[in-house]
Parts: sequence; structure tokens; C-alpha cells
Amino acid sequence: MKVSVLQTGLVAEPLRNQFDNYGKMFADLVGDGGGKFTFETVSLIEDEPLPPLEKTEAIIITGSALGVYDQKPWMEPLREFIRGAYARSIPMIGVCFGHQIMADALGGVVEKSEKGWGLGRHEYKITQKPSFMGDAPDQMQFNVIHQDQVLSPPPNSKVVGGSEFTPYAMLEYDNGAAISIQAHPEFANEYATAVYELRTGELFDKATGESAIKSVGEKNDNMLMAEYFRRFLDAAS
Repeated sequence: MKVSVLQTGLVAEPLRNQFDNYGKMFADLVGDGGGKFTFETVSLIEDEPLPPLEKTEAIIITGSALGVYDQKPWMEPLREFIRGAYARSIPMIGVCFGHQIMADALGGVVEKSEKGWGLGRHEYKITQKPSFMGDAPDQMQFNVIHQDQVLSPPPNSKVVGGSEFTPYAMLEYDNGAAISIQAHPEFANEYATAVYELRTGELFDKATGESAIKSVGEKNDNMLMAEYFRRFLDAAS
């Protein structure tokens, strides 16, 4: 199965000599599944064209500094691509911005949250367990950085997990071939720390940034979510 990673954002320029792009982060996170998966990165943010839907086997939509309300020329074609992929039951995973634009394209509401920035290590309570997450713990922890949230999930979705801060943090869609998560399981602790350090004083104040950096030292469930992504792709293929 070839997984097309639709890159909707870029690693901040000061960090590009230290860290791979988002497409490579996802390829490393999910891995080849024992030879089952290959990956291509399609950088929409750099004006690369979407792959032909009829030749697309699986999709991951990455995070971005942009919001779904931003008027970028690639966003409406991406929404149409998402709706087309959903209608064809092409396996599709959305992360952060990907989570948000999937919800937006499929009938949900996404806006900048009045709660402000979600930063650092967040814990999501798992409220239901799809088949590929049958052995999931009751809580899972990930690094996050976001202001926007899904405020109303699409009617054709179910909430898998969330928190008081982010109630609709993990969604599963009714076609059985689409899932999404607000957090960043692809962010290794080193990269999350670098981002929080870079943006402290720019996007959020020093105390908020320092709190986020300190929280990164706690346990995360990136590798467990990677296993669930592999199981999902296997089951939905």
C-alpha cells in the first residue's frame, strides 16, 4: 500500500537543518509495517498537485500553521479530495490541521478556540475503542500545539477520545476508512521541545512556553498510536 502524505505545513525554517519534514516524520512513525507500506510526500503547501484520486491507496494529512479558514488556493481542492476519498472509502488519517480540515470538509465546525493555546503534553480520555484500538488504555498522552479546534464534529463521525480542553480530539468516521487526531504523535520529544522553545515569546508568553517544555518530559503514547495507525491502514485497505 502506498501512503500519500499530504504535507500542508513546513517545519519552521530555523529547525530545518535539525529535523526532517512532516512527510518523513510520518513515514518514520508508521514504518513500513513489515514491507506493507511505502510513502510519498505531496507538499500542497509548496504547490505540488494532489495525486489522482483513482490511483490513491491511502492518505495522511499533516499539521500546519494555517487554519481551515485561511484562503489558500490548495484548500478547496483538498476539501473536494477529502470528500472524494471518503466516498470511495480510501483509508485516510488526519493529524492536527488534517484532523480539522477533514472535519470541516465532512460537515463539522472548526474555529479558533476561546480557550486559547493547547500546548505541551495533553492527555485524552478514550471514550470508545474502534476495533483497531481494542487494547487501548483508558487515557493516551501526546504533544500538542494548536489554537483551532473541532467545535462540532461531523454527523457521520464518532468521538474516540478527548479532554476537557479538547472534547473532540479523536474521531472515527462511519465509513470505517477515516480517522483523525488533534495531537501530534509524529512529534518526537526533541522536535516538540524545539518548537515550544522557538515559539515562546512569539506566539505565547514565557511562562506558558516553559510549562509546555517541562511537560514534554512525561510519558507519551506516540509508538502506541503508530501501531494503531498501522492496524487501521491494514483493516481499511
